[in-house]
Amino acid sequence: MADEDLGRTLRRLRRLASLTQEELAERSGVSVDVIRQLEQGRKHSARLPTLHALADGLGVELTTLLGDPPAVASSGENDGPRFVAVRRAIMPAPGPEPRPPGPGFSAERLREQIAEGWTHYHSAEFDTVMKALPDVISDARSATASGSDDDRRAGFAALGKALQLAGHVAVRMGKTDLALISLERAADAAGRCSDPLLLPMIVNSTAWTYQRQGRLEDALDIALRTADAMADAGRKDTADDLKVWGALTMSAATSAARSGDYERAAAMMETAEKEAARVAKLPAGGDNRMVSVFSPSSVRIERVRLAVQFGHPHDALALAKGMRLSKDTPPSWRTWLLLDVARAHTDTGDAAGAVKTLESLRRVAPTWMRHHTLAVAVVRDLWALPNHPPGLRALAEFLGVSE
Repeated sequence: MADEDLGRTLRRLRRLASLTQEELAERSGVSVDVIRQLEQGRKHSARLPTLHALADGLGVELTTLLGDPPAVASSGENDGPRFVAVRRAIMPAPGPEPRPPGPGFSAERLREQIAEGWTHYHSAEFDTVMKALPDVISDARSATASGSDDDRRAGFAALGKALQLAGHVAVRMGKTDLALISLERAADAAGRCSDPLLLPMIVNSTAWTYQRQGRLEDALDIALRTADAMADAGRKDTADDLKVWGALTMSAATSAARSGDYERAAAMMETAEKEAARVAKLPAGGDNRMVSVFSPSSVRIERVRLAVQFGHPHDALALAKGMRLSKDTPPSWRTWLLLDVARAHTDTGDAAGAVKTLESLRRVAPTWMRHHTLAVAVVRDLWALPNHPPGLRALAEFLGVSE
């Protein structure tokens, strides 16, 4: 995101939260004068502690305040043709009902394409996902018009999962309203298939989208209600069941923490981490690419994130020390961990430790690093220091902040 957009985003988020500049100043501990200068464009950037405080005062992720990364952001209706095609696939123009798939159609191949789409998404290959999504959604819609009931239900399952993926891409593009439309249609498709886990997974995606909009109470409510309903129904007895329940519980904890109830969030996270240890002991589930991310690693990563966000960098570093990530931890989650560890080092004044962590991030996930405005913010703060640690210049040049 360009620096000049920070003030505009701050003003929009403040108004969404129904806060005056004075009320945000009181909540965040940032002076009214700084908030006013940022919103009026007289001040174009701020140090990370100030940005942290403003995000906490607004009840949003720091990355929500910083904005979506330039590689995936767009403005207004001036979307590129690839995203226009995704938008059209999510909301097709009125027309005849879909026709049954042709003779060359393969339900198994469609499912594989959707799973591959999620792999590309978690690797931050958004352009690849957008290129494939319109045809995948179209094929899934055709499959819902198949002849047999079983084939139609499988088609609705594919459509629901494809629209869920489209919703995630829309969030990454900064189009949360479009994301909610896609997820609403995904939920409708899920209600017409035979996969009982699909709807709870889509609910979790909806909760995440609400979080991005600052609707923390709504996000907490739907995630917690759905997780409790799964537990009440005894749906924690397979690996896939537990993964979906766990992802919902982590989402609820994140919303609680951002609402200021850190103790409740910590208790939920501790419960989730204990339950996550059971995943490997339960009957194996289906394709990991198609199920919610939940493992001891993912819970610990989220605990590190919350510790950093709520001003406990030493706790974050202690939680992260010696972590061994499970092999199914997506690149996006690995990236968040390294970013948060870098933030924690920065907050404790360990610039060399921050640079070392960011160098690791560049080695293991260079694409994701470029896709995170938070990485830019951390490096910019380090670059402002009078003494630059070894390796910082290369990182600054890689992210374009050394000019």
